[in-house]
Amino acid sequence: MARRPIDPDLAADALEAAPMAIAVITAPGTISWANAAYFETTGRSPDLLGSDFHAIPETDGTWSPAIRAAVDAALTDGLASTFPGVRARYRERRQGVYLDVDVRALPRLPSAPPRALLVVRDVTERLAEREQTQVFHQAFLSSTNAMQLTDAQGIMVDVNPAFERIYGYSRVECIGRRPNLVRSRQTPPAVYERMWEALLDPQRGYWSGELLNRDRRGRERTVLLTITAIRNEHGTITHYLGVAVDLSEQRSWERRAAHADKLASIGQLAAGVAHEINTPLANIQLVAESLRRRSRDPATLARLDTMTEQIEAAARIVRGLLDFARQESPHRTELDLTEVVRRAVAFLRGKQSPDVVVEEEYPSEPVPILGERGALTQVVTNLLNNAYEAMHGVGSLRVAVRQQNDVAEIDVVDSGPGIPSEILPRIFEPFFTTKPEGEGTGLGLAICHGIVQSHQGAITVRNVPGAGAGFRVTLPLRPEPRNVPSVERPGFGSSTGVHEQMK
Repeated sequence: MARRPIDPDLAADALEAAPMAIAVITAPGTISWANAAYFETTGRSPDLLGSDFHAIPETDGTWSPAIRAAVDAALTDGLASTFPGVRARYRERRQGVYLDVDVRALPRLPSAPPRALLVVRDVTERLAEREQTQVFHQAFLSSTNAMQLTDAQGIMVDVNPAFERIYGYSRVECIGRRPNLVRSRQTPPAVYERMWEALLDPQRGYWSGELLNRDRRGRERTVLLTITAIRNEHGTITHYLGVAVDLSEQRSWERRAAHADKLASIGQLAAGVAHEINTPLANIQLVAESLRRRSRDPATLARLDTMTEQIEAAARIVRGLLDFARQESPHRTELDLTEVVRRAVAFLRGKQSPDVVVEEEYPSEPVPILGERGALTQVVTNLLNNAYEAMHGVGSLRVAVRQQNDVAEIDVVDSGPGIPSEILPRIFEPFFTTKPEGEGTGLGLAICHGIVQSHQGAITVRNVPGAGAGFRVTLPLRPEPRNVPSVERPGFGSSTGVHEQMK
């Protein structure tokens, strides 16, 4: 099909009115023509026309060395080049101007020198939007809160690394699936009904609330979830952005604080009850002893023995209550934790079943702590006794002491049946026991918990795969003494004197 001839005047008018900047360069380098958009876009003056671009004192922007070489290549060899996002510094804009520059060779005319076309487009806004998009995407990736982006149908199209870390699912596993991947059955359906009602409401378009989610391991996680409906310029929902703040650790601390308050309240009550019970117990014991001295009847003496045994059992409970209620700070001295544990294990070896094999693991160097020897011995002894009872006198018991960074650890692991998972959260509660009625008060582990806390430590329990129950006591190491060098300071005397005054 033959090309229709173009009216030269019409072509010239069209190029002059074109919204993009256009300039024509004639060999060997004369800027022979440019439209109004060229001067507007580049900030150049029409005085540029007729000059040789090689003489323009420009080191960057639209006449950078690379663009000069590309124009020369177009004039001599007919080559085309593209330069995206060229930064021009000669415009009066603080943030600079970014331009796309295209260099093209024009068709050769008979008996006419070669010509090249320079096309310049201002892409500053486009690049600014792209930079802003990159900043928002980087914020999405860097956020410490779990973030998920779904389409209008609720299918996940992206999740950030925090989502992967908190819930345990990889990004690849999440994309293409619905957020109910992490939904917990503990969250009532009514919560989700209110959620969708708020999201689909054009006047609101967001929902925020606290609910339970479930990670890959099946653990329930309390999160503060905020979901926002993203709408386009027509008001149509295109995506949903969910941001979840993991409250699991915060709730754990709140439970611990509530537990500590509960222990303190029970301790005060226990102390009062114990003192009230002690007096009648002592009176009953005195009466029993008086009757014992006056009677020779075997039946009466046997009943008095039973009475005395029951009084002793009640007295043990009272002593446990008083131990539990003690709130005074321990008198701490420098101790080697390894020595404390060794002695407790050695003491129990001769008193417990010989059918339990005890494996001991201690470091070669001392493990220095500040603590009360008697109280810490009570903790270790209680844990060891519980382990012996759990194994019914037959099995293996592993006791280990180690130093990890700035803390000391005691591990006591038995080969018993372990602890049912539903009981684990209550194991340190006072008066909670799994022993048969009459065989335990439920105060032993509660007392241990209090002693360890008073030493600024922690005690935890877990079921050990391939073994039984494992208890771990963590205590802070003794701080190293700081040696302050003596430095003379004019007007204040020696630094030694100053430090002595500050002590």
